[in-house]
Amino acid sequence: MPTYERETRVEAPLEEVWRFHSGVSGLEAATPDWMGLRVESATGPNGEPDPDVLEPGATVTLSIRPFGVGPRQRWTSAITERERADGTAYFRDEMVDGPFERWVHTHAFYGDGDETLVRDRVEYELPFGPLGAAATPFSRVGFETMFRARHRLTRAALE
Repeated sequence: MPTYERETRVEAPLEEVWRFHSGVSGLEAATPDWMGLRVESATGPNGEPDPDVLEPGATVTLSIRPFGVGPRQRWTSAITERERADGTAYFRDEMVDGPFERWVHTHAFYGDGDETLVRDRVEYELPFGPLGAAATPFSRVGFETMFRARHRLTRAALE
């Protein structure tokens, strides 16, 4: 399965970076405006609306309309894992409904003094079988643009 990875160093302590990425507000702050993000709903693991922290079992339904072109694309992800240990933290979300055949996104954070290494790892599969597989190299261009912007916005919010 194709994998995309990007990492960046943020001049902020792990706890601050972890807190920023733990809820819907961090997703909104780290998504570039040109994606046209709209969070439709967020539900906690026990069905509670708009949880402060996205724990395993929580779901987020959003829609995007990149560059304002075309119809809005709906996307629902479930938080499947979330763990904080000494000096590290991560959470994983999996797309349960949306434009990809498969999308598993691991958000990992590594404390390094007053800085944090942020690493995004996405395992994905495009739709349309062999046609999607043939387009995989081109998808990386979009991923790189998107994640570069996400990391820049994260740094701007926290540094």
